[in-house]
Amino acid sequence: MSNELENKELIEKLPKEGVHCYPANPSKITRNRILSVVFCLLGAFLVAVGIVKVSDNIIKIGLLVVGGLSALISILVFAQSFLIAKYRVAVDYNEKNVVLRYRYSKIAIPFENFDGRDGTPDQAEALIDKNFKKDKTYYLVLDDVFEDACYQTSSTDLESVDDFKQLRDECFAIAEAYGARNSKDKVKFYYEKDDDKDAGSTDLDALIEETRAEKKADEEAEAARRAEEYAAREAEEAAAREAEETAESEVAESSEEKTEEE
Repeated sequence: MSNELENKELIEKLPKEGVHCYPANPSKITRNRILSVVFCLLGAFLVAVGIVKVSDNIIKIGLLVVGGLSALISILVFAQSFLIAKYRVAVDYNEKNVVLRYRYSKIAIPFENFDGRDGTPDQAEALIDKNFKKDKTYYLVLDDVFEDACYQTSSTDLESVDDFKQLRDECFAIAEAYGARNSKDKVKFYYEKDDDKDAGSTDLDALIEETRAEKKADEEAEAARRAEEYAAREAEEAAAREAEETAESEVAESSEEKTEEE
């Protein structure tokens, strides 16, 4: 499958060896370390208060659980900051993988499965970008096209905007050379049109369209019938009014004639 999708000429232009590492943003690393130390101390304080000061068992258990979890999570975040300082994303030309750090996991996406494309912020990120950031934030999707999940990084996640642009160029070049994005077997997102529907799907679509057309025709026929009934009632009422007016006119004329004779 990969041989049919690969562009040998573009692959030859890619580096043959080496690993390009892109560390995380130093300011984010520093912030995470400071916050993790603060919350770890706070968690330890809650645990100490729960053990030494509190006699009520329910409150003591609550303080121990909250404090313990806070301390544990803080330690994990602190440790992770050293991992992403080495690299947040790496392009490994030796093993032909795009590698990213996700929490404590290293996720390796083979070049023949990889697609890189411009990303978009979620609603929260868009609001922050609009109101609190002076510089524009760029987003990049790192996708294994044969897996349901894909990953996104941004220019604020990496050490510099120049690093982000270099990573983006490398990812686009790899995706274009290996062509996984063009595979018929890739996982399609909700917004991607599927041109290769099976016969069952086609028949089902045709049946749905036929049902809709029949329903529309029935509705139009019902509307026409109601319009005819309304017109007929209007005509009957008009004829009744005309007959009533004629009768009243005849009665009036008859009364006038009798008056004249007297």
